[in-house]
Amino acid sequence: MLNKAQVRRVLDTIADMFPDARCELNHSNPFELTIAVVLSAQCTDETVNKVTATLFQKYRSPEDYLSVPLEELENDIRRIGLYRNKARNIRKLCEMLLEKHGGEVPRTREELTELPGVGRKTANVVVSNAFGVPAIAVDTHVERVSKRLGLAAPKDSVLEVEKKLMKSVPEEEWTITHHRLIFFGRYHCKAQKPNCDVCSLIDLCKEGRKRMKQSASAAKAAASATTGRVRRSAVR
Repeated sequence: MLNKAQVRRVLDTIADMFPDARCELNHSNPFELTIAVVLSAQCTDETVNKVTATLFQKYRSPEDYLSVPLEELENDIRRIGLYRNKARNIRKLCEMLLEKHGGEVPRTREELTELPGVGRKTANVVVSNAFGVPAIAVDTHVERVSKRLGLAAPKDSVLEVEKKLMKSVPEEEWTITHHRLIFFGRYHCKAQKPNCDVCSLIDLCKEGRKRMKQSASAAKAAASATTGRVRRSAVR
C-alpha cells in the first residue's frame, strides 16, 4: 500500500494528466443520469450516449417509460448490452420512483440502492454528480488502476477498494478523483495495452514494471535473433 506522500503524488499526477475529467454520460437532470448509469452496466459510455441521444427526447419522465409496452422500450435500447433485463429494471425503477418518491430521484445512497438495477456504484455516481455529495464509485477502471498503483490490494473486493480510497483520498477530492481514475484507466492505463513506457507512475506499479521487463527481454531476444541471422548470412 502507498504512504501518504505517494498517494498525494498519484492524485497530483492524474490531476495534471486529466484536468478536465468528468462524467462522460450525457444527461441534463438526476433522472436522466440514473437511467444512463443503469444502461451503462457492461456497456461503454459512448454506446449509451448514442442511445440516450434519442431516448431522452422520447422519454422525459417516469410516466413516459411506463406509458409504452415493454417491447417498445426494449427496441429503443436494443443496442445496449442486456437490453431486455435493463428495460424491465427501468420500468420497475420508474414505478418505485412514482410510488415512493413522488417521481423524483432520491438523494441518498440508501434509497437509491433500493431501486431496481441500481447498485452501490450507480448510487455513488448519482449522488456525487447529480447532488454534489462526495463519493467514489468503483467501476472496472477505478478498480484496475487502484490495484495496479497500490492504492488497493490485488485481491480486494470492489467495496474494499472503495473503502481504501475513501480513507486515503481527502473527502473533498473523492468525486473528482473518481473521474480522474476513470480517465487514467480508460485513456492511459488500459486493461490490455497500458502506456507503461510513458507512465510517470511506473515506479509505483508492480505490474507495469513486470510488463516493461518482459518487453525489454523480448526486444533483446529479437535483436539477438536478428544479429544471428545476419552473421549466418555473412558466413554463407
